[in-house]
Amino acid sequence: MIWYRTLPSRTRIQEELHMQETRPFVPWELMRDFMEQVFQKEGVPEADAKVCTEVLLESDRRGIESHGCNRFKPIYIDRIDAGILNPVTEFEVVRETPTTAVVDGHNGMGMVVGTKSMQMAIDKAKQYGMGMVAVRNSTHYGIAGYYATMATKNNMIGITGTNARPSIAPTFGVENMLGTNPITFGMPTDEEFPFVLDCATSISQRGKIEYFARAGLPTPAGMVIGRDGKPMTDSEDILNALNEKRAALAPLGGIGDELAGYKGYGYATVVEILSAALQAGSYLRMLSGFDADGNKIPYPLGHFFIAIDTEAFMGAESFKKTAGNILRELRASEKAPGCDRIYTAGEKEYEVWQFRKDKGVPVGEAVQKELTGLRDRFGLTQFRFPFE
Repeated sequence: MIWYRTLPSRTRIQEELHMQETRPFVPWELMRDFMEQVFQKEGVPEADAKVCTEVLLESDRRGIESHGCNRFKPIYIDRIDAGILNPVTEFEVVRETPTTAVVDGHNGMGMVVGTKSMQMAIDKAKQYGMGMVAVRNSTHYGIAGYYATMATKNNMIGITGTNARPSIAPTFGVENMLGTNPITFGMPTDEEFPFVLDCATSISQRGKIEYFARAGLPTPAGMVIGRDGKPMTDSEDILNALNEKRAALAPLGGIGDELAGYKGYGYATVVEILSAALQAGSYLRMLSGFDADGNKIPYPLGHFFIAIDTEAFMGAESFKKTAGNILRELRASEKAPGCDRIYTAGEKEYEVWQFRKDKGVPVGEAVQKELTGLRDRFGLTQFRFPFE
């Protein structure tokens, strides 16, 4: 492949990752089988358990640990236990045209809703060139990039977004109003991996702060603002403060408009509107997760999924070649002093997978305790982990 000529050697990259990684690895097959079994013990049907596990592990394959097995227990298992996430997913199509659909997820497993919805958009695009599905009353659906990649595997452009519980303060505000609201694009290329831009519209998402807290690390200054307008760095305190509305995440660009924070604020609002208005769903404070009496309730999230068939334009091969040429030219452009590499979106994730595919999922101490705790709770004695 031509693109390798612009990159450092594979051996060097793997050596750098190896030097940085000190956590034990759990083989992919072992982790997959274990997570599927736990989901089923929680009442998730077998086929749906496989889907949910696949979405979570894909996050770890790409190195996006804020949405992988780190969130298996706290976001999914604990919410099922709390009665705010339905293990059995009712996927209801409430309105449909040849190119569009509105779906109600009835607070079921977001990964199941997301996978079925993007597949519906892809099927429509195969027939009509484009397809879009809007979803209401869903739940956390994992990494948005998973669904965009479903489209790229079909030589299609995939676009998806979701709203989330309030975390971002609008520019010149301090109250958490908007979710981290990722807007994600996936585009097929003639390289070994697609172009996938998967990122929140905040500087950081809540999941990364959860990761910092679990790892005992501070949150870099500038990512979170307190009600006093000052930055916060204590990760544990930030998580509590976000729930208590004492803090908010900063939008992309940062606080105020000096570094164009209004752009991140604007994009977050775009996602909020598309995630709610198309399907008459919930938005902003309606997604807090609490009722008027302070009791926990489901987060009735909205998503949208768009598939565009590149074959309907100048052909899939033409699109992929041009996209690949653009990426190769970007990577081959002049580097800044002290920098020997320019990346394009999706490339780092591909490199992480090359490093991890024969090793497994790296797990820290906090996740290790969660895994063994779930095993003991459900009596899954057939599972033994390498870190034990």
